[in-house]
Amino acid sequence: MKKVLLLALVILGFCFNATAQDISKHAIGLRIGDSNGFGAEISYQHALTDNNRLEVDLGIRSGSNYNGFKLAGLYQWIWVLDGKFNWYAGAGGGLGNYSYELPAPLNDDSETFLFAAGNIGVEYHFDIPLLISLDARPELGFGDFRNNLDFDIALGIRYKF
Repeated sequence: MKKVLLLALVILGFCFNATAQDISKHAIGLRIGDSNGFGAEISYQHALTDNNRLEVDLGIRSGSNYNGFKLAGLYQWIWVLDGKFNWYAGAGGGLGNYSYELPAPLNDDSETFLFAAGNIGVEYHFDIPLLISLDARPELGFGDFRNNLDFDIALGIRYKF
């Protein structure tokens, strides 16, 4: 009985060792996508434990008659897919502001909005300090400007440190 218990503990130990995460403590870069996601975003990831992290993204957009920003924060869980491939899922939300200038005699308009977001994606860790990811982020907006469901797909490129 002792031998069986010892063998089971050794096998269990190898299983936990084989599924160790390869996530970096910090990663910073760009998340490039669009669907009212304001195009490119500056993205920062901070590992909280071996298999979850916090991601914060700041998107800024400006044009000839409008400008805006969007700040998103997500809590993510990470699982090993194969070797240096991981997949992740998360939830969070954020806030943003969009303002635009209307032609005279109309008044300019501006709105601050809140949103809830989900996140699912896959990432690859290179041997060099580079991380590339592809993810989908559905966002449910609350406000006049963003009061619907948007679906954002983006490519992320981050430097790991």
